[in-house]
Amino acid sequence: MRRLSVPGAWVHEPEVVPDGRGSFHEWFRAADLEAATGHALGLAQANFSRSRRGTLRGIHFADVPPGQAKYVTCVRGAVLDVVVDVRTGSPSYGRWEAVRLDDTGHRAVYLAEGLGHGFMALTDDACVVYLCSEGYAPEREHGIDPLDPELGIEWPADIAPLLSPKDAAAPPLARAAERGLLPSYEACEAYYARLRAGGAAVPGVRSGEPSF
Repeated sequence: MRRLSVPGAWVHEPEVVPDGRGSFHEWFRAADLEAATGHALGLAQANFSRSRRGTLRGIHFADVPPGQAKYVTCVRGAVLDVVVDVRTGSPSYGRWEAVRLDDTGHRAVYLAEGLGHGFMALTDDACVVYLCSEGYAPEREHGIDPLDPELGIEWPADIAPLLSPKDAAAPPLARAAERGLLPSYEACEAYYARLRAGGAAVPGVRSGEPSF
C-alpha cells in the first residue's frame, strides 16, 4: 500500500489480471493493510452507495474514540475520493488529497479514524463500497462543508455538485473547530496506539440509517 500525503491514509493499487473471461484482482488484503497501519481492520459494517454524476457526499467524520476507519473502492463508474485531515493539532491539519477510484484501475483508499472523507461521482451510476471499522452512530457523526473555500478542495470544475441538504448545511472547517466538533490529533494518536497494542474498540455504537 502507498501512503498518501495525509497521515493515516493509504491507497491500494491492485494488480488487475485480465483474460478472455474478464479480469480478477484482490481489492482488499488484510495482511497488507495491517503491515501499513500496524493493526488489523475490525469490520463492523459494509456500505454501498449508488450516485448520479455530480453527487458530492461528505465531508464526513466521526468522534474519536471510536471514530470510523474506512476502506473505500468504486466498483462501477468513477469517483474522485478525497481524504481531509480534520484533526485539530495535527501537523497536517486542513490538508487534503484526492484519488480517482474507478472500475478500471480498481484502487482502494484506507483512511484512519478521525480523518474526513468525501467523494464526487464523475460518472452516472457510480457505485462505491465501504468497509467500516465501526457501525454508523448518528450521535457521533459530523460533517464539514466540502465546498469550503478556505479548505480549497479542487473538485472538477466542469461538474455541478449535487449535495444532500445535510451536507449543504455543514459548517466550514474553521467554524466546526470553533464549535468543538472536530477530533483532536492527540485523541486520535492515543486511539491508534491502542489499536496497535491490540485494544478492543469502544463498545455500544448504535446502528442506524447513514446520511451518505
